[in-house]
Amino acid sequence: MAAYDVVVIGTGPGGYVAAVRAAQLGLKTAVVEKWPTLGGTCLNVGCIPSKALLHASELYEEAGHGFADMGIGVSPTLDLKKMLAFKDEGVDGNVKGVDYLMKKNKIDVHRGVGSILGKGKVKVTPEKGEPTELETKNIIIASGSDIVRLPNIEIDEKRVVSSTGALSLPEVPKKLILIGGGVIGLELGSVWRRLGSEVTVVEFLDRILPTEDGEVSRQFERILKKQGMTFRLKSKVTGVDASGKTLKVSIEPAAGGDAETLEADVVLVAIGRRPYTEGLGLQEAGIETDEKGRVKVDDHFRTNVEGIYAIGDVIAGPMLAHKAEDEGVAAAEIIAGQAGHVNYGAIPAVVYTYPEVASVGRTEEALKADGIKYKVGKFPFTANGRAKVNRTTDGFVKILADAKTDRVLGVHIIGPDAGTMISEVTLGMEFGAAAEDIARTCHPHPTLSEAVKEAALAAGNGAIHM
Repeated sequence: MAAYDVVVIGTGPGGYVAAVRAAQLGLKTAVVEKWPTLGGTCLNVGCIPSKALLHASELYEEAGHGFADMGIGVSPTLDLKKMLAFKDEGVDGNVKGVDYLMKKNKIDVHRGVGSILGKGKVKVTPEKGEPTELETKNIIIASGSDIVRLPNIEIDEKRVVSSTGALSLPEVPKKLILIGGGVIGLELGSVWRRLGSEVTVVEFLDRILPTEDGEVSRQFERILKKQGMTFRLKSKVTGVDASGKTLKVSIEPAAGGDAETLEADVVLVAIGRRPYTEGLGLQEAGIETDEKGRVKVDDHFRTNVEGIYAIGDVIAGPMLAHKAEDEGVAAAEIIAGQAGHVNYGAIPAVVYTYPEVASVGRTEEALKADGIKYKVGKFPFTANGRAKVNRTTDGFVKILADAKTDRVLGVHIIGPDAGTMISEVTLGMEFGAAAEDIARTCHPHPTLSEAVKEAALAAGNGAIHM
């Protein structure tokens, strides 16, 4: 029986970061991981491999359609096998990086399924061999999330795939039907559209990216339509017949009505994720969960059982890797007697399509619902010098500021490199910045980030370049 200060169950971004921070603070730390490699969903079958394919497919499309206008004559050919190998190489490098961090920080890695036997006890059940028991003062649950499945639709990861299968299709499907108009589906749908698929998105709600600012969602849909995606909004998939050479997909209006059948080579089910709690022993340990199966925690990530904490996708809040990382750091610091904290009002979110969509803080819809008076500063990339010369003028920057205090309440960007630009305003919000603070900050020229400055100016006396 091994004795630790902290045992972390799961080594995704939340888990491994929590372990590293705990070790840095002088706590004897171990992690438990059931997968052959560390890094969780994000590094193995999520954020990292999808970004590799997004990057490669974007360059492929640009070479085929955009280079000629810049005086570069090329005729790209697709070697999908090599592109998938490029993706796998990136994954391998990242998971080896987490292995290195464990060794560097003297964190013990226990391979197997982790389950909680009670306060201070974690059982590790390996794929082969006998279970072992770890003794620890504190446990951090960082078990992450799993895909949400649809009833009556079997995912075989060959023709009917989840996000995992969509990362490794052996050939480009001629027709791909995407169930779900959220972040994961639109990213992977963008990859295969660029590589040659006809992509149809079936979304139950009346718009894609339903958690984003409404104006951003509408503009983004128009851009993706222009790129070649087809959308079936307010619709639902009721079945997939996989008996023939092509898949027969039954679609009905969300409100009910006559069904129709569409054919597809591949169907991608991407309707969200759910907390992964199977086999953790939550019930046996007396750990409370909410109506959505998430582990209940207080403001200090403590469950109702003393010495047991939870972070990341397995608790409430946006299922984002960086949110889990911040929670991992905070939980480790709290365990070490420090004042760990996460500001949930300043957690950015990014959709890594092209153009990117990035947001932080409140949407217009949320501010209206709460009766908060606000002002809007908006600036289009069509008026940005760098975007013009790069021919990347789709989208805009939108800043929402308090009508009285000018404090920034939310920022929404759709455009090139939006995911990088959102960091500037997130930092500003952490410091309680007013729109005027951003407007009076000197931005380098010519850069895309000048659109952020101009949007801030627009929230005041008016933008200069519009």
